[in-house]
Amino acid sequence: MKNEEGFVRNKVTALAGAIALMGAAVSSGAGAEDYEMNDSHFHLTNYVQQGISVDRMLEIMGSRTGRVALFGIPLQQTWSFENSGEYAPTYYLQSDAPLYYYSFTDAYIAMSYLALPEKKRDRFDPMITGFNPADMYAADHIRRVLETFPGVFSGIGEFTIHKEFVSSKVAGNVASLTDPALDRILEFAGEAGLVVILHSDLDVPFVKAGAKPIYLDQMNALLRRHPATTIIWAHVGLGRVINPVQSAASAPATERSLDHLGLVEAALNDASLNHVYFDISWDEVAKYIVATDKSVSESAKLINRFPQRFLFGTDVVAPSSAEMYYAVFDEYQPLWDALTPEASELVRKGNYERLFDEARRKVRAWEAANVKTQRR
Repeated sequence: MKNEEGFVRNKVTALAGAIALMGAAVSSGAGAEDYEMNDSHFHLTNYVQQGISVDRMLEIMGSRTGRVALFGIPLQQTWSFENSGEYAPTYYLQSDAPLYYYSFTDAYIAMSYLALPEKKRDRFDPMITGFNPADMYAADHIRRVLETFPGVFSGIGEFTIHKEFVSSKVAGNVASLTDPALDRILEFAGEAGLVVILHSDLDVPFVKAGAKPIYLDQMNALLRRHPATTIIWAHVGLGRVINPVQSAASAPATERSLDHLGLVEAALNDASLNHVYFDISWDEVAKYIVATDKSVSESAKLINRFPQRFLFGTDVVAPSSAEMYYAVFDEYQPLWDALTPEASELVRKGNYERLFDEARRKVRAWEAANVKTQRR
């Protein structure tokens, strides 16, 4: 009888442990097969620091999204009465007034995350963005954020070096891929284990056909200088009008140039860039990939060859509804259909979990070794 009771007790204990593990997997999104995606690129707030709550975001995520890289926007759009009068712009294209760096975004993201019950926090990976990449002190800001909010952040970004219609509006010094301030940022990110989401357009708008992308060599040189840092190149280097080959401002931007795929393929084949990944976030990028059957086929062919190097992200800003949030993911359906099941799983979910799980582990270890516990 005692043996039977012990057997039952062991079975119940094992079952309880299995249920607990399953609950943890669902909470974190890791290994949760029911989820359709993880989101490597999401903005909780907009260019005037308005947005939705993390609780509302969890409602929108629902059962379709496992985990989300959570960040605001590091730039604040100025409301200049001289420029737009009573009209209050909320987007950088709505005003000629400058943008400026808004460091409080990091504290806002951290406090929003910490306000969640612990069991819900695992579905978010907060990111540090509130720094000026042209400032030699930027790396010190990132360190201070980790020291102030230990246990919160997994990476830095999205932050921008070259971005069409944005870079020229930013007050102060112009960010550059050759600036040692950027090297300091990436060096510290590697030291602390922070994953990096970097936005830098491959080229300038409206270049002549056949011209080499302006920033390609600078970007490759920067990436090679930091082999110990995990870097996600946002939007595969593309933009609203950025195409590596486009003849004039009036040229249609309805199909991504297949030459761009050759540039990405060269990077993927370069062993010195094995630490570099690409996200396919933003509806502006999706429009190139799904423009035609050929663009879908060629994109899928490349991703199927290098499935561990691409991540899905929405790049949605403060969505008001689930429909708005999932629009980009649903737009990519032709691509999901064209990928192998294994590649689709990695791009939509697996690569996120691998990179961000590793970042969590490394950053927590760095904090344990470098952050003194503060009494409150």
